[in-house]
Amino acid sequence: MDIKTSFISYICNQITNIEVKMVLEIRLSNMFSFRDEVTLDLQAAKIQTKKARELEGNLFSVDGEQMLKSVALFGANASGKSNVIKAIRACVNMVRSSHNYNVDTRFAISPFKFEDYANKPSSFYIRFLLNGVEYEYSFSFMHDEIITETLYYYPNGRKSLVFRRDESRGTEKKDIYEFKTVIKRPFDVADNTSKKTLYISRASQMDREIAQKIFLFFCNDIVLDYQVANIDSLDNLFKERKEQMLEVLRTADSDIIDFKIQNNAITTFHRTNPSVAFDFETEESEGTKTLFRMMVRMIGIIHEGKMLLVDEIDNSLHTQLVEFVIGMFNHSNHAQLIYTIHNTHLLNTDFQRRDQVYFVNKREDGSSDLYSLFDFKDFRDTLDMEKAYLQGRFDAIPTISNLTI
Repeated sequence: MDIKTSFISYICNQITNIEVKMVLEIRLSNMFSFRDEVTLDLQAAKIQTKKARELEGNLFSVDGEQMLKSVALFGANASGKSNVIKAIRACVNMVRSSHNYNVDTRFAISPFKFEDYANKPSSFYIRFLLNGVEYEYSFSFMHDEIITETLYYYPNGRKSLVFRRDESRGTEKKDIYEFKTVIKRPFDVADNTSKKTLYISRASQMDREIAQKIFLFFCNDIVLDYQVANIDSLDNLFKERKEQMLEVLRTADSDIIDFKIQNNAITTFHRTNPSVAFDFETEESEGTKTLFRMMVRMIGIIHEGKMLLVDEIDNSLHTQLVEFVIGMFNHSNHAQLIYTIHNTHLLNTDFQRRDQVYFVNKREDGSSDLYSLFDFKDFRDTLDMEKAYLQGRFDAIPTISNLTI
């Protein structure tokens, strides 16, 4: 194990007494460029090759099941890979915010543009583990109203319904909703839940315990971006994690040895002349600024075992730094990362397993498809994956016509 890998393992495993929370599976349909249902499966495939065994650190083990710590989404420009992240973010935000929606609210998700899919429901499904219990939560919706919503959980390993909602079954709440005995006075919540509001969001605001657990999972444990909203939040995070930040930057071959926040501005100091202050925003490279901002949030996300969504993780970062960042998640205890990426050099089975690589491909009819490298049964670990990808073996590359200038 090299020095960087040793350090990543150290920094990612300092805190181990966290509750196990993780996403197991996500499904989407009729959102943006995705017409048909697509699945992002974070349950590890049963791969028995030597390389897969060498990458067992990229997996969690939970009750005998293996789960992925990170998943990469590759694809051409305009293939729809960013729409995966965009759709997940939008659905998570619906859970977080729908109890505040008013009569004029329209959901921030567009259906597939063609074949009359604008008049068909969009749907979201997520399976996740929270405090040792598995949950399945799903909902479907049109432009401005919820159509269906369902929650199951697995107490003692057996699937059990918490509630089911179907707005097409009538106008009375007793016809629309079905409840088991998990939620206290469930129809009190239903009576206060409009067609624009998810029941789970309203139930959380009305202090129903299981709904609060799930609502907090969506609010706290699925991090939609690594950007920090304001300088005050940044200042607090710096104070908490400054020494770890500096260790990460040193390990990533940054020349920065210190930084300060004063008067809403970040100042950095470098090894070559430590007494000279640099203005972070105007005098640091884009790569340094990107890595810096990532690390502020990521150290906490990794320590607390959360999931992070990142679109274009390789934006402004050198290949080795991208690998370093992803490696922090692959060496973590329970953190997860879903990211889009352009850099084909990272199509490398020495770095990630086949089931950690997904492709997004734009079909001729304009819809996007999502599939795993593991789906290609003729793939061998000895194959040059980058070369095969660029040759079109897995689709998901741009079609470029001859152009004379």
